[in-house]
Amino acid sequence: MRIVMMGTGPFAVPTFQALLESDHEVVALVTRPVRPVRGRGGAPINPMKEVADAAGLAVISPESINEPNALEQLKGWAADLFVVCDYGQILSADALSLSRLGGVNLHGSLLPKYRGAAPVQWAVFQGETETGVTVIHMTPRLDAGPCLAQVATPIGADETSEELEPRLSQLGVPAVLDSIRMLAEHDGESPLGEIQDPSQATKAPRLKKQDGCVDWSRSAQQIRDQVRALKPWPGTYTELAKKGGQPLRLILDAVEVADSSQQADDPGTVVLADGKQLHVATGEGVLAITHLKPAGKRVMEVAEFLRGHRIEPGTQLTSG
Repeated sequence: MRIVMMGTGPFAVPTFQALLESDHEVVALVTRPVRPVRGRGGAPINPMKEVADAAGLAVISPESINEPNALEQLKGWAADLFVVCDYGQILSADALSLSRLGGVNLHGSLLPKYRGAAPVQWAVFQGETETGVTVIHMTPRLDAGPCLAQVATPIGADETSEELEPRLSQLGVPAVLDSIRMLAEHDGESPLGEIQDPSQATKAPRLKKQDGCVDWSRSAQQIRDQVRALKPWPGTYTELAKKGGQPLRLILDAVEVADSSQQADDPGTVVLADGKQLHVATGEGVLAITHLKPAGKRVMEVAEFLRGHRIEPGTQLTSG
């Protein structure tokens, strides 16, 4: 089958590599324009383009896949199928019509749950114990097409989204290959795939920096799930009130539930600070902070932090 791949981020790389090693003919990559990234000397990062360049494939990076020039390029490739994963743009009906079989999309959730740009992070944030991947036959609506393949996997109790995402990307490879086979063997008339139930749909919007702000009225378990979900970006942060000075922003790098049921009149209050431990009251339960990163500093164990900062029970952590 003649395939055009569309993807940008690392989640798409295993599928792209598997297609390049398969019997299918991958003719080009469509990817998002790369932007300079802080911390790498301004060098842009696009792992999909790196794979395509190594394979000698044509690459285009339109600002919009639905603009006339991009549509003309897609038409010229005469693809049988578009394979889309971690691309970041929604294909219009006109764009999808330019391949013989339309497009399939690999998504990092068990659709219809967690439709959107950050399904892995929001599944962990919401305390899900199971997630997976879904391959859909694409429609112009976001993540709304019929499901061709779906694979579930448990989420480990301590697993972060940073650990879960690459595992899901590998899980998606056979699902994509099976879906392509289904399309190749389809008679063109019988129903294909399982229609999603829109009443079960939930959203997973693109992450924003403010999503990392701790709401101490939530439970200790919910805040722990937030920390697991939002590493490395945007991180989960709070602010430490300081007498006579500006609050100090703290990024919570690792936390544990010290008590799951204790109730507090004032969530965000430090209830234990003995030089080795830092426990904070939440809306339900007590959270133990084990590793944190003060603003402008490195990640450190809480005992090291407490040696340099005098904190007493009753000190307040705020949402900032």
